[in-house]
Amino acid sequence: MNKNSSVIILIIVLIVGLSVVLLVSSKSKNKLNEPVQNVEVRDGVQYVTINAKGGYSPQVSNARAGIPTKLIVKTNGTFDCSSALVIRQLNFQKILSQTGEEIIDLGIPKAGEPLQGLCSMGMYSFLINF
Repeated sequence: MNKNSSVIILIIVLIVGLSVVLLVSSKSKNKLNEPVQNVEVRDGVQYVTINAKGGYSPQVSNARAGIPTKLIVKTNGTFDCSSALVIRQLNFQKILSQTGEEIIDLGIPKAGEPLQGLCSMGMYSFLINF
């Protein structure tokens, strides 16, 4: 094989590899923004569960308005800024334990008033639609 053929093959491999990486990245990013089922009602109280590690998951949650609601934020070996949770609408700011659960009373949310949580640096966020 001559030098020109090797260069052409290398360029083709790089283009295909980059295309695969971009395609996978695009699909995973779309999945992060899709609402998932992380909401349950027990004994008349609605619980929304968010995982905090390397960001917040899921990033978008849909919950019912008009019923008592609690947010459960779970950490498991969380050492990044997602452990520094800020919820401005509630004047809530806390450094979460590296591993554990934080239960935050959201009261009775009103329809059409979403709740946003952020890390203290503003890099990571989650949204709960009511």
